[in-house]
Amino acid sequence: MERTVYILGALVGLICAVLLLRAYGRVKQRLLLWSGLCFAGLTISNLLVFIDLILFPEVNLYMWRLGTAVVAMLLLVYGLVWESE
Repeated sequence: MERTVYILGALVGLICAVLLLRAYGRVKQRLLLWSGLCFAGLTISNLLVFIDLILFPEVNLYMWRLGTAVVAMLLLVYGLVWESE
């Protein structure tokens, strides 16, 4: 059951990232770019959770997971603060 939840979380993040980045490609509104990049980073973070907890439980990737999520959220904060009109 854990595998399914981790994979679904990564897939949902990937779908959101793709849709946001496609919308940015059409309308060129920069907030869509920062949101898409944030979701791409969160997808990577979710994949690292799967790798860390399911595939290689003996390897500790906690700091990598946390770092990726922080960078992703900082991208979104940047977009919300400096790119909003």
